[in-house]
Amino acid sequence: MGATVTTANNDEKTWGGGHNEPLGASYGKMMMWFFIVSDALTFSGFLGAYGFSRFKFIETWPLADEVFTHFPFMHGVAAPMYYVALMTFILIFSSVTMVLAVDAGHQLKKTKVAVYMFLTIIGGLIFVGSQAWEWKNFIKGEYGAVETAGGSLLQFVDKDGKRVALADFAVKLPEQREALTRSHSTWFMEDAQSLPTYTVAEVQAGFKAHPEVLIRTEKLTDKKKKTILSREESEKHLATAKYVVEGANLIRNEYGNKLFADFFFFITGFHGFHVFSGVIINIIIFFNVLLGTYEKRRSYEMVEKVGLYWHFVDLVWVFVFTVFYLV
Repeated sequence: MGATVTTANNDEKTWGGGHNEPLGASYGKMMMWFFIVSDALTFSGFLGAYGFSRFKFIETWPLADEVFTHFPFMHGVAAPMYYVALMTFILIFSSVTMVLAVDAGHQLKKTKVAVYMFLTIIGGLIFVGSQAWEWKNFIKGEYGAVETAGGSLLQFVDKDGKRVALADFAVKLPEQREALTRSHSTWFMEDAQSLPTYTVAEVQAGFKAHPEVLIRTEKLTDKKKKTILSREESEKHLATAKYVVEGANLIRNEYGNKLFADFFFFITGFHGFHVFSGVIINIIIFFNVLLGTYEKRRSYEMVEKVGLYWHFVDLVWVFVFTVFYLV
């Protein structure tokens, strides 16, 4: 004997469309908006934490104009914020091509949708590649610095206040150093990582041999400039040096406060993951457009839904760009 399951209303689905659509949006669009709102709250929490941390350590926070100075194929040329501005322009322009793709979908113009989707994908790939390039330069560093036993960061400048790299004055001492490797290491060693180019002793010896070099602390003055010490004060501070810092990682940061690097890697990495995910989704939608999937349905709503996500990612970058690079 068979059992029959009935409901109070068999003729209607959970979301039947028509007059039951909230704000006139389909189920797919509404779910995308729910995701965007929840993700916006997540990014807001991250950026809020960044803001509080920066306010607490405002005196030692790195200056963006001194950190992001690289530009491809222009090694040694200071171009503060130029490449970041170019990255931002490319990402925002990809939002324009996405808008054009959605508009072409409303008009059921398959070829135009494919072209604009392709341009959006290219823009996203360029941005992700550019962000990876920024990470590489940030991790590698440019000038180097030393960290004292108390955790303070000491950078080197000339008498005009211009940064001086460790390679410009440090000397090589006849000292045997061996980097830890998997085949030759001690399992209980803490903080095991690749050795820096120079030792503290080599930096100290080079500093003594170059009287024109001074030390700049990470603390900001009232004019938002790093504090430059006298030669005598520089020698006293350098005597307490414990580590040579090259580049930035989750432990040390040659540019200033360590939290800056932690937030930079986490927030820009999280955003980069969103952009990369958007590129993958766009590629899938792009091939569906080429196959005529949406042409057969007589609806390009999927393009519109992925467009909402892409615009959200672009908008988030505006806030990330503002707090990390402009403020």
